[in-house]
Amino acid sequence: MSPRAPASRRTGWVFHETYLWHDTGTGAGPFPAGGWIEPMEHIESPSAKRRFANLVAACGLDRELVPITPVPATPEQVEAVHTADYRASVQAQAATGRGDAGDGSSPFGRESYAIAMLAAGGVVRAVDAVLDGEVENAYALVRPPGHHASAETGWGFCLFNNVAVAARHAQRRGAARVAILDWDVHHGNGTESIFAADDTVLTISLHQDGAYPPGSGPVEVVGTGAGVGANLNVPLPPGSGTGAYAAAMERVVRPALARFRPDLILIASGLDGNGMDPLARQMLHSDGFRMLARHAREAAEELCDSRLVLAHEGGYSPFVVPFCGLAILEELSGARTGVLDPFLAAIQGYGQELLPHQEAAVDRAAANVPRVPRP
Repeated sequence: MSPRAPASRRTGWVFHETYLWHDTGTGAGPFPAGGWIEPMEHIESPSAKRRFANLVAACGLDRELVPITPVPATPEQVEAVHTADYRASVQAQAATGRGDAGDGSSPFGRESYAIAMLAAGGVVRAVDAVLDGEVENAYALVRPPGHHASAETGWGFCLFNNVAVAARHAQRRGAARVAILDWDVHHGNGTESIFAADDTVLTISLHQDGAYPPGSGPVEVVGTGAGVGANLNVPLPPGSGTGAYAAAMERVVRPALARFRPDLILIASGLDGNGMDPLARQMLHSDGFRMLARHAREAAEELCDSRLVLAHEGGYSPFVVPFCGLAILEELSGARTGVLDPFLAAIQGYGQELLPHQEAAVDRAAANVPRVPRP
């Protein structure tokens, strides 16, 4: 099969086989195996990402994308957002053959330090391609994920904060104001903490209220010091579908981006808000993710000459994630593959309309938009 129409936009594609070789070992969901827990594959496994990449290749969409070869991030690039001690700790643990990023639930193996550096470097390379005009936008299908990693530690399966590393790199290249939108279903707490006091980086997190980390990401947290107003949280109630996410984009994200006027938009693209994800209780489907990507693309076109980079984060349903990712890539590139999502109708049937308690949550977040710093 091949796309029905050629892409109307040049979209970059970052992927490397070794991203799938990041070794999280065995587990039971997010917990270590042992005792009465029979070992099985850790929940943060290669499956969903591999199947996403395979679907892109099988339907021919990869031929419409511009391949971007990742190179490892340098220690200096990583240490622009992480402490030198933390980076060195991950490196030293990996050399022993097994380590954990910091919370006891983020295991990694011997090659994972090198792979994590390649993941961060893949997003950096995507930013370079966008800033240099090689592509209009780009998607980096990287692993391990990054948005929970703070300056001093990793957790939530994340080693290095890929979007944060890329944001600082972009600023060093002259993109003075960077916006980071995180639509992973879990709060982007690491990114928030890194830029909490920085009014040159706008961080916006759409997440399931109370999902992870516990108690993280309330609407009242808007940044600290000089960064007050440059952090927005949109905690959506469990069970939120396309209606709630569309309202959040229209009433919070788009107005906040327009007020901030970034030189580059980065997306922490978690696909775990899908209606069949084992680590969340939201109801997005592939067309919902297509809608999110459309808003992001339109905002980038209006505000920053289309400069938009998406970095893959979570998403733990190996069945649904590939179709959500394909929908995003179709929207970014303008190509349509003709692939039909077999899960779309089922998830749509869960109920997608905006409910009153969801609307109230969006309106509470929208009240913080006037605090976003202007240029």
